Amino acid sequence: MSQLRLTSLGTVLFALVIGAWGQQKAPLSLLRSIPLPGLHDGDFDNFAVDLQGHRLFVTAEENSAVEVCDLRTNRLIHTISDVKAPHSIVYRADLRKLFVTDGGTAEVKIYQGDSYKPIGSIKLDYGADAVAYDPTTKYMYVTNGSNAAHLSYSLISVVDTTSDRKLADIKVESHIDAMALEKSGPRLFVAEPSNNSVGVIDRTKRTVIATWSIAQEAQQNLAIAFDEAGHRLFTVSRKPAKLIVLDSDSGKIVSSLPCVDMNDGVVYDARFKRIYVPGTEFVDVFQQRDPDHYDLLSHVPGAFRAKTSILVSELNRYYVAAPHHGDKTAEVLVFSVLP
Repeated sequence: MSQLRLTSLGTVLFALVIGAWGQQKAPLSLLRSIPLPGLHDGDFDNFAVDLQGHRLFVTAEENSAVEVCDLRTNRLIHTISDVKAPHSIVYRADLRKLFVTDGGTAEVKIYQGDSYKPIGSIKLDYGADAVAYDPTTKYMYVTNGSNAAHLSYSLISVVDTTSDRKLADIKVESHIDAMALEKSGPRLFVAEPSNNSVGVIDRTKRTVIATWSIAQEAQQNLAIAFDEAGHRLFTVSRKPAKLIVLDSDSGKIVSSLPCVDMNDGVVYDARFKRIYVPGTEFVDVFQQRDPDHYDLLSHVPGAFRAKTSILVSELNRYYVAAPHHGDKTAEVLVFSVLP
């Protein structure tokens, strides 16, 4: 065999080995998609999961719909359409109740979990949007007010999902776009894109106790996630697009890395010490080497404006909602999470 053929064969084998290694090391693998054919152009906002009932809920905020998918068949099984601007969802499996924030009608709408029939509502202000849920107290913390209500401040309404009533309002002097709840303590962390900061709220005292600026790194941070064991907060910005890591005790910025553009979410995976940031066309996956050091692990292909996601660790799945675009039907991308 000639030296040229040996060299060519070696090159091919090397490429195959590298390709196989790359596939083995990929953190996310696209398995399939769930078509959502009834939707026109427009963004999604948030997911929720019903593990016992094998259902996935996603709010199509600009289509005035909540889509319900079967996780066993990977099919759309129902559409809740009597909503105007649905944003966030909490499902109480013990009560078989679905709670949906509707910014367009200024309320939390309540549905029977099996029939999807409306069974009540809790009145808030306009702009009812993001939710943090406390599984211990069964309280929902719901953002509302701000620009949508022609207010210069936001409200975080404390909603009791057992009695179906609002207990209190917490006033915050900024717009809030996302929240992360501390389970071992009373703090609630909020992303404040209007003043480029992370706010800290004491849920017991129902007051703001700290505000941590990220302006030295970036502007317009729209999402937040929490590594409670590692005492780290993750927020993502758009100007420029960055993943910013803060010490959750001091508010000090400990790391900052470029990330996918047009991002609108961030998820921390405690099992594999990863951070998932969905944005237009890609999902960026970062590896946490230790609480202060992070690396971009993979730039996973996604879809146009596919920036809404949920990690369901119990199923080893990561779901990303991709809106209708051109001749492409809206869909939910189903990824397997690989070690």
